[in-house]
Amino acid sequence: MGHLVKPHSHESSDKMDNALESSARGMRALWISLVVLGVTAIFQVFIVIISGSVALLGDTIHNFADALTAVPLGIAFLLGRRAVNRRFTYGYGRAEDLAGIVIVLTITASAALAAWTAIDRLINPQDMDYIPAVASAAVVGFIGNEWVARYRIRIGREIGSAALVADGLHARTDGFTSLAVLLSAGGAALGWQLADPIVGLLITVAILMVLRDAAREVFRRIMDAVDPELVDTAESALNGVPGVVEIGELRMRWIGHRLRAEVAIVVDDQLSLREAHDVTVEAELALLDAVPKLTAALVHADPAPTPGAADPHAQLAHQTAA
Repeated sequence: MGHLVKPHSHESSDKMDNALESSARGMRALWISLVVLGVTAIFQVFIVIISGSVALLGDTIHNFADALTAVPLGIAFLLGRRAVNRRFTYGYGRAEDLAGIVIVLTITASAALAAWTAIDRLINPQDMDYIPAVASAAVVGFIGNEWVARYRIRIGREIGSAALVADGLHARTDGFTSLAVLLSAGGAALGWQLADPIVGLLITVAILMVLRDAAREVFRRIMDAVDPELVDTAESALNGVPGVVEIGELRMRWIGHRLRAEVAIVVDDQLSLREAHDVTVEAELALLDAVPKLTAALVHADPAPTPGAADPHAQLAHQTAA
């Protein structure tokens, strides 16, 4: 009765409130991790200056780059909170995908710089000073980065932000490269000058590996890829709605860390317009309840084909083909 008296919205207010809250959680994760990585990198800079370790320099560069990626991500989260308008009818959530591209480029640049410094040190080897300090900086780097990685990945997966997950993977690789610096310090302690630049090159390889993973994650998001399990969940929810005869078409896409769906369902052709509309409302509610992070669903009802009757989509199909 309430539906008949008061027009309803096809947006789920609860889901939208959760989406806004997820943006706030993303911002909080960025700033907290920025402080942790900033303190870690500053400590490492001091050790680099007194020790001259090129492996630690590469790790420090990567830590600074990882900390600075909070800037484009923070801007993206702020833009994503802006309301839709007549030009950006889906909102500004795609800014997160653009931030993901910036993160991938940042990782690429840090890999190039780490490789260049390591190769230069191979050509011009130097002794490492203050070896215990270098080892302690490596341990501090690992602890700081691993904490940030766990935090970013957890929040990123909870709110559905591919860019934040990619940034967390970036931090995790930084943590393991920090441990690699320990090998450099150990080799230097044994008098092997080439240990430092060789470990620097190994760090570059590790950076390239995380670059591959981050680029793949961002590319899939830009290409509107979704986890097939989400599609399975949506289909199961729709098939459980009374009145849904068949699922004609189901499309899902991420817009930032918000998921949207467009569905065509087949209903009995004898239903009235009101009855068919009620089925689509139930289908929409079922989707919003079943699919995690789904904030909006557009459900279209098609009549079941009647033997001998003209196809109601024949003209549209012809127009599409043209």
